[in-house]
Amino acid sequence: MSETTMLTKVLKAALQKGATDVHAKAGDVFRARVDGVLVGLTKQRLTTAQTRALAATFAGLKLDDPRLDTLRDFDASWGIAGVGRFRVNVCRQRSSFMVVLRVIPFAVPSPESLELPEPVLALAERPRGILVVTGAGGSGKTTCIAALIHHLNRSRSCHIVTVEDPIEFLHRDLMGSVAQREVGTDTDDFAQAIHAALRQDPDVLALSELRDPYSLEAAVRAAEAGILVIVSVTAPDTAIALLQVGAMLPAESREAGRMRLGGALAGVIALRARREGAGELTTDIEWVEMTPGLANAITVGAELPPIRKLIEKAATAGRAERFEDLPSN
Repeated sequence: MSETTMLTKVLKAALQKGATDVHAKAGDVFRARVDGVLVGLTKQRLTTAQTRALAATFAGLKLDDPRLDTLRDFDASWGIAGVGRFRVNVCRQRSSFMVVLRVIPFAVPSPESLELPEPVLALAERPRGILVVTGAGGSGKTTCIAALIHHLNRSRSCHIVTVEDPIEFLHRDLMGSVAQREVGTDTDDFAQAIHAALRQDPDVLALSELRDPYSLEAAVRAAEAGILVIVSVTAPDTAIALLQVGAMLPAESREAGRMRLGGALAGVIALRARREGAGELTTDIEWVEMTPGLANAITVGAELPPIRKLIEKAATAGRAERFEDLPSN
């Protein structure tokens, strides 16, 4: 049995169990994450040769290609007709390959399916500015951004450009037009793609990840040009996300950068996934609309306690909603 045939059978079995992720590692069986727990899918352990063949498949290389020997970390989107689409990460451990596949639903999520509140949709409907979507790993940031794009795509005659690594949800043109660019395939890096997007007449620019000062500078410039920029960062709540974005500014131009960032930010949406007992995974949502006080706090480089207090103040004015168990300072 070829590795592709074996993988197809394993993925079908995993999807029938409702798996969110599938793991393949030399010396271990195929495992799937079902209801938050890793469970074995096969009895026979994978060999080093089998995981090497899987890595070659996802990287689009032949087994004798010397580039496979230098491959260390690799991300891609991948699909099997009639089975599903997956976000793939290939890495090395103990000098052999390990592969983790995240299941990507075929259907683009809607705001209704995620139960996104109206104020969150209102933030996404702003004509310009930077909207930050944050949360821990696996909290649903990519899914939330896809739902926001779908909301704008079905309700506005607009041009939406996404820069993703890799592309996960596939958007079709509705009322709007969506151009999806994958880093490494359609463009070299995020910063270059953002600069190029400014010449592509976008109304909305969505980034799957805000990675470095160059990407942040390009995002601020796009917002200043009148574009709504939706970005993803990893942080546990809205206050820490604001701090992390500010900390991404280069030290040599931080003072001027904070002033520009404070004027460019539109708001933050934070997601937190939790599981109640053996029940289904649910997502809590925290959001804040940028207020003059918060913009000023970003400009002066305020620390966490005053930012939390300003978000709490915004919540009392109906311009924010906080996770219930967060401290106010």
